[in-house]
Amino acid sequence: PPPPSPPPLTSCKSPPNLQSHPLLDCSLTSSAPTRMPLIYRPEHNITAYGLEKLHSFDSAKYAKIWKELEQKGYLKRDQCLKTRKVTKEMLKEAHSLKYLKSLKKSVNVAKICEFAPIAAIPRVLVKQKLLTPMLYHVGGTIVAAEAALVYGWAINLGGGMHHASSTRGGGWCVYSDIPMALNRLFKEGKISQAMIIDLDVHQGNGFERDQLDGKICKNREAVFIVDAFNEQTYPRDHLAKRAINISVPLPRGTTDEVYLPAVKEALEEAFGAFQPDLVMYNAGTDILDGDPLGGFHVSSGGVTKRDEMVFEACISRGIPIAMVTSGGYSKNSADVIASSIMNLFDKLQLREIAAGNVRMWQNSCAND
Repeated sequence: PPPPSPPPLTSCKSPPNLQSHPLLDCSLTSSAPTRMPLIYRPEHNITAYGLEKLHSFDSAKYAKIWKELEQKGYLKRDQCLKTRKVTKEMLKEAHSLKYLKSLKKSVNVAKICEFAPIAAIPRVLVKQKLLTPMLYHVGGTIVAAEAALVYGWAINLGGGMHHASSTRGGGWCVYSDIPMALNRLFKEGKISQAMIIDLDVHQGNGFERDQLDGKICKNREAVFIVDAFNEQTYPRDHLAKRAINISVPLPRGTTDEVYLPAVKEALEEAFGAFQPDLVMYNAGTDILDGDPLGGFHVSSGGVTKRDEMVFEACISRGIPIAMVTSGGYSKNSADVIASSIMNLFDKLQLREIAAGNVRMWQNSCAND
């Protein structure tokens, strides 16, 4: 089939200048048409002398995803976007000083990550081996949100720390990256409305608490949240649920036959009720059958179909979408993410959409 027409990205009052973005660590001057808005760098991977292998989360899976995409010919290393780690000043704008100071104690980080061995690791190593990679994840999410406004879509191989809020962390989530990304765009006037679609198996209570506190946008009606989750597992945050506009609680053991129609119905309802300038998509793979912390029985094909449904819903409406990979604890999580991204490139022709939108912005700048 012919490639879909690039979305008319009218959400920005002026073309975003990614090249001058403080967190972008690559040149776009001559390669914008060929560079793709997929964000990755080796520093995304978390390794700590083998200790990371004791945790159920494969914190080095991002390299595996990238390797698969590169080996299959979808992207080359010089075609992705590289970002810097988020700055201390940016963290202070989005988190309480009390919370940030608490991260200087290894025992507190161990509690947030629910991984006791961290408590015995010297603070300097916790910062170097765990917190610093997470800062690159946050930088990737922030750039992905803005890159989506230019390319029509963006994918950060990492990020999606949806249990973290401005005052606390949990569930392996230390920094509140999605609220940080959106708040920056709201403040700069680049968007006026945003939707968060959280399809990780766990409720996204971190950004939901930030939404209740007006930390994403002072006008809380400017943010619309869709959250589909296992209602019988962590975090069961009833206060945070008040921020959800469309809640899709599902029981343990949910399969493709129940999950996919429920997500489709939620998407149709969401876009019928709200017209966002940007969608932040939290695409956790912990819905997979066999995930030790998920409790769902969704197939790998079901994950691929889910991601396709979300992207198609946005692209068909001309709405930019930024995806983060969030949770996923099964051994095949990396393979499933890579397979899903390749399907998006093939079925929805992401390469053509990105190139078309970049040319549109270039022409707009030339005419101005």
